[in-house]
Amino acid sequence: MVVSVRSWVANEGGKHLVLMLWLGANTWLFVKTFLLYSTGQQYYYLYKMLGCPTENKETFGIHLRVVGDWTERFTQLLLPQPKIDVEVLPVVQQRRYPKVYVDGPFGSPSEEVFNYDVSLCVAGGIGVTPFACVLHALLDGWTGFRLQRLYFVWVCRELQSFYWFAELLCALHHKLWQENRPDYFNLKLYISQEDRLQSMSEEKYGPLASRLQVGRPRWKLLLDEIGRANKQKRVGVFCCGPKGISRTLHRLCNSACSSGTTFEFNKESFS
Repeated sequence: MVVSVRSWVANEGGKHLVLMLWLGANTWLFVKTFLLYSTGQQYYYLYKMLGCPTENKETFGIHLRVVGDWTERFTQLLLPQPKIDVEVLPVVQQRRYPKVYVDGPFGSPSEEVFNYDVSLCVAGGIGVTPFACVLHALLDGWTGFRLQRLYFVWVCRELQSFYWFAELLCALHHKLWQENRPDYFNLKLYISQEDRLQSMSEEKYGPLASRLQVGRPRWKLLLDEIGRANKQKRVGVFCCGPKGISRTLHRLCNSACSSGTTFEFNKESFS
């Protein structure tokens, strides 16, 4: 055995050993990185702030979609398990909640919405979440902002997605109408899949049902309409959604507008 080892070392066996160790380390690193991005990265995407702290409210909400064992376990820690033998649930239940640490806030393009006289927010599906704070801020009070008019376009594949923020949109709509500012908030909702003809039948969602359209937005016509209504003004365009929508809006914003309106494109993205 000693002779065979010495012979192997003499034939550059040491180099072969180092090469094997190097390949093994790189393989382990590749597998670890693959597992991290294929299973863990989705959880970072799932958390989006729905409401931010303001002068009148010191709390904020987080949107959590339960996907995978990590989020399922986290949900179990926050929500009590229903007891079959208990017919009446107590009003206040003493529970020990886990301590949660929050990093931030981190700046994003949507913060600039209030720095324009006119802004256009375009959301695709779950991409509406970065604009939730904007809607909450307007609901608390719009008089302290430079913003004088907000166009809000939300595109979803299914009607059910609009219920995520239906109450918030309706509350903002009613608030502005009561304050005699119905033109402050211009809302457009689109269901992109034309084969799913649906409508919001609930009476309380009437303001949304009347603004719901089937099909995809015609972006050039939309920007031309906004340009004619806001001649010689700077319009901030904020988009969070599929790359196709972002590319189209970016290209249209860089094109000259006959009304003299300037469209400045700002892209929001999940990270």
